[in-house]
Parts: sequence; structure tokens; C-alpha cells
Amino acid sequence: MIFTKEKSTSAGPSYGTRKGVACSKSWYVALVRMHHEKKVAERLSTMGIDTFVPVQQQIHQWSDRRKVVNEVLLPMMVFVHATPQERMDVLSLSTVSRYMVMRGESTPAVIPDEQMARFRFMLDYSEEAVCMNSSPLSCGEKVRVIKGPLSGLVGELVKDGGKSKIAVRLNMLGCACVDMPIGYVESITPLG
Repeated sequence: MIFTKEKSTSAGPSYGTRKGVACSKSWYVALVRMHHEKKVAERLSTMGIDTFVPVQQQIHQWSDRRKVVNEVLLPMMVFVHATPQERMDVLSLSTVSRYMVMRGESTPAVIPDEQMARFRFMLDYSEEAVCMNSSPLSCGEKVRVIKGPLSGLVGELVKDGGKSKIAVRLNMLGCACVDMPIGYVESITPLG
């Protein structure tokens, strides 16, 4: 399997930030029927609800041909940027089962805007395949990418399988990781 770059798909102009406007919208993770992620996102878009489905292009190689396939990075999940009322409207679709919740909680978990913005930036500009690591990674050093297509991205420098990677943590979902040479990052010193 070979990975190539593709811009992530999105319905709506929010791009994970509130752009300084008072807004009661938050990011949630809607759990949907298998292979219905793009259809749910399209339907919600027609309802005026912002969504995001992380997609990457993969090249599948067979003995007689190669084919570029758009693969969903997080199967059965659609990120929804919604108000409390829109959040309830999402559940009216038969292909949406529920929202992801934290253990012991009864309300849907919120993915912070900053995490979503960094995750989307990574997907849009990484020349390498982004992989999701759901197993716990130990905390890494907080760094900023200073070279390459991900220049400006803030994340954690972690070691995974002997390789240096930059990781963006997403509440409950683990880390989005991409290979990153150590010379491409600088340490961010905490203030105070």
C-alpha cells in the first residue's frame, strides 16, 4: 500500500476555528453506519450543519493494475460542528446511531476547536500518510514544525516504532501521527 496526499473533505467553511465570533457551536463525533461517513456528511451539509470526514488517498497495487482509492481515516465517525439544537437534528438521520461520550458521562464529548484545527491542518498539508494511533502514546516534547509542508504545526514529538513522529492528540480518539525528522522541529518552551 502506498500513500499519497489529498486535501481532507469538508462540508462548511468553519475549518475548526470560531474566527473570534461568539458562537455556541462545538465539535462532536457522531457514530454512523459502516461505509456511510461521506453520505452522512453530505446529508448534514444540505441541512446546513458543518461536518468533517478525514479522508486520504491510497494507491492499491494489484498484479495487473493500480488504483487510487479515497479511504476514510476514522471509519464510522463523522465530526460534527453544531449548536445544541443542530446536535439533536443530527440524530434524526437513520444512519447516525449516537455521539461518542466519555466513560461515565451522559453528554456527548466535545473535541476542542484547537485540536480539530491542528488535525485538519495535518491532513491537508502532510506529504506523508497520517496514521491514527489509538494506543496510548507517552507524552512527548511540545514542538513547532519549522520546515516542510507542515511548517507552523504545533504538536508533540514522540517516538513510535523507533521513528520520530509529530503527534496531534484528539480527545478520546488517540493521536494523529506523521513521520517527522527531528531537524524539522523546534522545542516550544512553556511560558512562566
